[in-house]
Amino acid sequence: MSRIGRKPIEIPQGVEVNIQGTLVKVKGPKGQLQWNFPPTMKVAIEDGKVVVTRPDDSKRNRALHGLTRSLIANMVKGVSEGYKKELEIVGVGYRVDLKGNKLVFSLGYSHPVEFPLPDGITAEVDHKARPIKLTLHGIDKQLIGQVAANIRSLRAPDAYKGKGIRYAGEQLRLKPGKAGK
Repeated sequence: MSRIGRKPIEIPQGVEVNIQGTLVKVKGPKGQLQWNFPPTMKVAIEDGKVVVTRPDDSKRNRALHGLTRSLIANMVKGVSEGYKKELEIVGVGYRVDLKGNKLVFSLGYSHPVEFPLPDGITAEVDHKARPIKLTLHGIDKQLIGQVAANIRSLRAPDAYKGKGIRYAGEQLRLKPGKAGK
């Protein structure tokens, strides 16, 4: 049996989990999330914990067992604590400004790049830090990761100088430039 799928999910104080057919609704202090889990999985609430079980040991059901449990656990953590993703903007003249619900980037292109934030995602910009830090906050782990990846793709880190947008703590292997005579 899946070790991850077998582990029950603790429901913290202030979080409410409802199961209706194949729909799981999780409501907490930070917001509300819902997800349709695969119909072959069985999700139940027992003794204040969410338990996921599978009908048999077929390869597909074994894979879905751990996935279902992980996604529900991420929803519970998201509505209780929330998620954050930090990005760093490295490069001379590279900057970002928060204007309403849009991020406006200056990334060395001939024009500023506007990036609208989707619903449920908020951003903070720290101009005092070097490199500039951009922090994204939200309750949906998948959405916040996708938004961070989309922002990073606006100007991925350069392999020679390391300029661009990178995740906080990301280690880059810089290539050597032209060898001298």
